Amino acid sequence: MTTYAAVDIGSNSVRLKIAAVRNHRLKTLHEDRETTRLGESVFESGVVSPEAMATTIRALRRFHRAVQAHAVDQVRVVATSAVRDARNQQAFLAWVQSATGWKVEIISGLEEGRLIHLGVVSNEPAARGRCLLVDLGGGSCEITFSEYVAIKQIVSLPLGAVRLTREFLRHDPPAPEEIARMQGWIRRQLRRAEQQMGEQHVTSVFATSGTAAALATAARAAAKTSAKTRFNLDRKPGVRAWERTPTKIVCKLANRLKRMSVGQRNAVPGIGPKRSEIIVAGAYVYADLLERLHLPGFRYSPMGLRDGILALMLAEGDARTSAHQRFEQERHASVLELCRHYGVDPKRQEPVVQDATQLFEELKIVHQLPAEYTLWLEAAARMHSVGKFMNYQGHHRHTQYIIANSELYGFTPEQRLIVSAIARYLGKSRPSPADRVMRPIPVEQHVHVRRAAMLLRMAVALHQDQSSAVPSFRTRVTVKRVTVMLKPGHKGADLELWALRKEAAYFREIFARDLFVVLD
Repeated sequence: MTTYAAVDIGSNSVRLKIAAVRNHRLKTLHEDRETTRLGESVFESGVVSPEAMATTIRALRRFHRAVQAHAVDQVRVVATSAVRDARNQQAFLAWVQSATGWKVEIISGLEEGRLIHLGVVSNEPAARGRCLLVDLGGGSCEITFSEYVAIKQIVSLPLGAVRLTREFLRHDPPAPEEIARMQGWIRRQLRRAEQQMGEQHVTSVFATSGTAAALATAARAAAKTSAKTRFNLDRKPGVRAWERTPTKIVCKLANRLKRMSVGQRNAVPGIGPKRSEIIVAGAYVYADLLERLHLPGFRYSPMGLRDGILALMLAEGDARTSAHQRFEQERHASVLELCRHYGVDPKRQEPVVQDATQLFEELKIVHQLPAEYTLWLEAAARMHSVGKFMNYQGHHRHTQYIIANSELYGFTPEQRLIVSAIARYLGKSRPSPADRVMRPIPVEQHVHVRRAAMLLRMAVALHQDQSSAVPSFRTRVTVKRVTVMLKPGHKGADLELWALRKEAAYFREIFARDLFVVLD
C-alpha cells in the first residue's frame, strides 16, 4: 500500500495531509494544520522574520514526525506566495531542509491554481461542469475557470487576506478611509482578472481555504438567527439551504465585520481568534469578486492545494487512474501551447520527438537513464526551437531561458530546469557543473542531463534537410560501439550522415563507445 504526504507552506498557515492508495483511490490517514503567519513580515518588509521562520519550522518538525510514523513513501512540500516574495527565501528553504530533510518547491500562482483545481475536481462531483474556483489564501487569490474538468483560464491576484490586512488595515476596527483604499485596490485587481477571463457563464462557484469556511459558517449561523433570511438559491431538491453562501449575505457580513473589533470578531461563529485579524480583508475580496462577476454566491469546499498535490502524486504513480490520463493530457497540452506561443509548429517537431524516443528505447543499455527521462527528452525535443522566436543567433540560450521560466503544467521547477538544460546544449556548448544552467540542478542529475542532451543532439542531427523526406534509421549496439544505419529519403541522407558523424567524438566522451554512422 503506497502512502503519500503533501505539505503546503502558505502565507497564513502550514498544512499536512497524509493519504494511502487503496483500490486506485486516496484514503486520508492523517491531517494537521498550524497558523504561522509566515507572510506577515514578508508583506511589510520583504523578508520572512526569524520568529515566523522558527514558528513554521516547529510545525514542520511535527509534520515530519507524523510522516515518519505513517511510513510515507513519497512527500511533496510546496511553498506559495509569502516564500515566493521573500528576499531571504533561500535561508528559509535551507533551514527547512536542515530540520526535516525536505526539499521545498516554490510554486507560482498559476501552478497553485492548477493544483487546487485538481484537488477540487478530483473530490467534488459537482465541480465537473462549468464552474469557477476561488482560493483566497494569505498572500494571493487564485481564480480558475473550469469546463468539464479542463482548465480554461487561471488568474492569480495579490489579494491574500494577510497581505491586504498588513498593507491597508492599521486600526482596530479599520478606519473608513482604510477600507476605501483597500476596496479600491481590490477592484483594480479584479478589473484585471475580468479583462483576462472575459465573461464566463458558470453553473457553480466553489471557494476553498479558511476564509471561505469562516464566511460560510458565519452566514449559516446568521441564517439560523434570522427567520427572514433565505439561502436556498440552488432550487435543487435534497440540497440543504446553507450549502450556497449568497453574495448578498457575504456583502452584509463584510460591512458588519468592518465595524467590529478583533475581540468582537472572535465571537462570530466560524471565525475565532486565529482568523479574526484578517477576516475583514478576506470578506471584502469575496464580496467584491462575487458582485463584480455577477455571481449568486459560492459553495465552500474543504479541498485545497494539499489535495491537488496528493491527486497529482496518485496520477503520476498509478497509470490506471483517469486522473493519470488527464494529467498526461494537460502536461502535453502545456508543452504544445508554449510551442505555439513562440511560433513553433508542433507538427514539424514531431519527427524529432519520434527519433529521440526511438533512440531512448533502442539505446537503453548504453545511456541507462531513469525511465522518467523519456518524458523530459520528449518535452525538450518539442521545445528545442522556441528560442528562435527571440533571435536565431544564440537561440539555444534563449530556448533554455524560456523553458526554465515558463509555466508548464505537470513539471516541477526542478524538472523544468532539467528539460531546459537538455534543450540548451545542442550547439557548440557542453554542459559543465560550473555553468549557470547546471548549477541549480542537483549534482546527481548532471550525468543524466548530459546523456539525454546527447540523444537529442543525435535526433536533431537526423533532421538537417527538412525539405526532403527524412531518413529512417535503426541501431546496433555492441560492447565497444554503437552503429546507426540510415535508410536515405528520396533526396539521400548526405547532410544527416555529416551531422551525425560530427557527434562521434562527443558521443564517445559521454558513453565511452564509438559511434559509427553508415547507410543501410
